[in-house]
Amino acid sequence: MIATLKGFTQQLVPVNGIKINAVTGGSGPPILLLHGWPETWWEWHNVMPLLAEHFSVVAIDLRGAGFSDCPLDGYDKATMARDAHEVMIALGHERYAVCGHDIGGMVALPQAAIYRKAVTHLAVLDVPLPGWTEWEATTARLWHFSFHMNRDLPERLIHGRECDYVSAFMAERFYDHSTFNPADIEIYAKAMARPGRTRGGMEWYRTLATDHAAALEYKKNPLEIPVLGLGGDQRFGAQMVPMLKEFASHVTGGSIARCSHYVADERPNEVAAALVDFLKAN
Repeated sequence: MIATLKGFTQQLVPVNGIKINAVTGGSGPPILLLHGWPETWWEWHNVMPLLAEHFSVVAIDLRGAGFSDCPLDGYDKATMARDAHEVMIALGHERYAVCGHDIGGMVALPQAAIYRKAVTHLAVLDVPLPGWTEWEATTARLWHFSFHMNRDLPERLIHGRECDYVSAFMAERFYDHSTFNPADIEIYAKAMARPGRTRGGMEWYRTLATDHAAALEYKKNPLEIPVLGLGGDQRFGAQMVPMLKEFASHVTGGSIARCSHYVADERPNEVAAALVDFLKAN
């Protein structure tokens, strides 16, 4: 099944020496959406039509995922931020808001820190960020970080079992399973099964030491743009605002009720409403 969304178009955008798959639709001020692991741009498919009523929406497959290229290197979050920034420039968006969830949030932060004249708003959804004072203690409790960092072993163990792994992994991180859609799991698993994509996703974790060191430097020059931190009340929701205040001066946000990690899947209406309110108020 190839994921498509009515009212949106897909294209490959050459940037930073690779091609990135971008899905676009709507009109108005631009917003870029960055997905997490083990998802693709499809993570946002319930949010995008709601945002498109107000904004020009761009959702991409990150380097190593979906229909974007999967090169051998370049998985540090500063390089991935450059990919995402150059997509927006190629699409004619000189200034834009960026929203990232999970690994996408780890990309959105350096994007705002490095491309300060371009990024107007930053939203980060349910993820511990490299550079956070509680980064090492928090990630030590997340078993998959260590597993995914192993060279070659995860790829070997997951091969041929992508649907089992994605389904079990995501189900463990849902609170309201009435929103858990097996059809979405199939889309993510088939995307991961494409050549190199399991490795691409693992590489996102193998660069985290580099990302942490870089983020400690970003903190020395706090962001002055409006920043929104949101998370599920069953996951990182309570920590998002204090975490982001380590990186930025103007932070709002909080928790989404009855929700765990996959906020755009579990509570798309709440996520879209929060983003619309955030962008229109600032």
